[in-house]
Amino acid sequence: MFRIRKNDMVKVISGNYAGKTGRVLKIYPKTDRVIVEGVNFIKRHTRPSQSNQQGGIVEKEAPIHISNVMLLFNNKPTKVGYRTLKDGKKVRYSKETGEVIDVN
Repeated sequence: MFRIRKNDMVKVISGNYAGKTGRVLKIYPKTDRVIVEGVNFIKRHTRPSQSNQQGGIVEKEAPIHISNVMLLFNNKPTKVGYRTLKDGKKVRYSKETGEVIDVN
């Protein structure tokens, strides 16, 4: 189970895009990679098709390893842990502040 989920705000902590922040668009669990909005752009050469009549060079985000991103909680990067509440729900919490991030 990953500590980062789709639509989380994350900060890139290493690599060419270190320091940039963005929203997680997609997670690839088999390869431990995530696509972050506005980070790690690649140029893709595409042929003309029904959806893209013009074709040409398209820029899009490429996946980066999940270990290179850190969750932003209250606009600060934080490590994430799991805790079980008294009612039996499993929640993510910030290891720095101890606050609950969200309830499943």
